[in-house]
Amino acid sequence: QVQLVESGGGLVQPGGSLRLSCAASGFIFSAYTMAWYRQAPGKSRELVATITSGGSTNYADSVKGRFTISRDNVKNTVFLQMNMLKPEDTAVYYCNAYRRTLLEYNYWGQGTQVIVSS
Repeated sequence: QVQLVESGGGLVQPGGSLRLSCAASGFIFSAYTMAWYRQAPGKSRELVATITSGGSTNYADSVKGRFTISRDNVKNTVFLQMNMLKPEDTAVYYCNAYRRTLLEYNYWGQGTQVIVSS
């Protein structure tokens, strides 16, 4: 079955760094656009970054220049390198896999908590 398993979250001080990982299985990883979303308490889920099957990336304005999304199609893993973290980056971060052909496929991980606080 499809699985997306996030890891790497935790507590970090402002200005620090974290690297999130999402290990995928159960589908053709290389054919999917992968993304990271986040949801802060009391707020709706928002898109953080995407990377297409071809490697093109896109970022939310709030994280441009600080976060980097990447993928390893051999290890079926997508990463989110987060630098210069701010308290407003505190959220649960979710991994997403998306593909649209004749049908639409949309898979989610369970989320990993990131807390930025001194």
